[in-house]
Amino acid sequence: MKLQKETKTGRSAEPNRRKEHGSWYGDACGTAFALEILGERWSMLVVRELMFGPRRFSDLRASLPGISAKVLTERLETLAGWGVLEKKQLPPPAATQVYELTEWGYMAERAINELGRWAARSPLHNPMLPVSNASIMSSMKTMQVPEHMAEAPDMAIGMELGAEQFRVTVTDGQFLAERGVIEGCDAVLRAPDARSLAAALYGDVPLAALEAGAGLVVEGERATLERFVNLFDLPPKIGCAG
Repeated sequence: MKLQKETKTGRSAEPNRRKEHGSWYGDACGTAFALEILGERWSMLVVRELMFGPRRFSDLRASLPGISAKVLTERLETLAGWGVLEKKQLPPPAATQVYELTEWGYMAERAINELGRWAARSPLHNPMLPVSNASIMSSMKTMQVPEHMAEAPDMAIGMELGAEQFRVTVTDGQFLAERGVIEGCDAVLRAPDARSLAAALYGDVPLAALEAGAGLVVEGERATLERFVNLFDLPPKIGCAG
């Protein structure tokens, strides 16, 4: 029987699509290196989707409906090769395989979010396109209106977007979003997907209108939720469309 090829560490070899630093640009700049790691199509969005914890392969495909199984597999292998994420087996009773960012991978969050804020200032940016749950949660970290956040009372808001639940809090003017149970929150917003939430946050669509026509459900302290959605706004546009 043919023995499986072993790595120098004694572990079975796995596909590793990582290239050497410098293979794209031959440039020592950290920005050039970052593009080598995250610049391939879909790579940065895969990292974005993992910012709120480990996800199964099927979860990632559902959040990124435009990606094929083949391309997602390749991007996961490449990012794992760079040390951005790792594949794990959850213990029973879940006993399923997931992908999770490494400590270094999580450090990309600020750069990715700020890049999104920069791009949103273009008049060519279309906020009406589909948006994933992780994307809308990440956006709230960079689209805050500072003066509104500074004056906001402490609050806990539960959000059920499709099959996912998130708990977002404002404490002493600091915002936090994480996956988790929504019981005990001051208010709860339930929606079939993230587009209704995006319309409330950035489209100035009243909650009542979304309840009437977009399947949104509000529970608990409506006034608290209405104040919450006013804590965020897209940055002003700069330049011209050309």
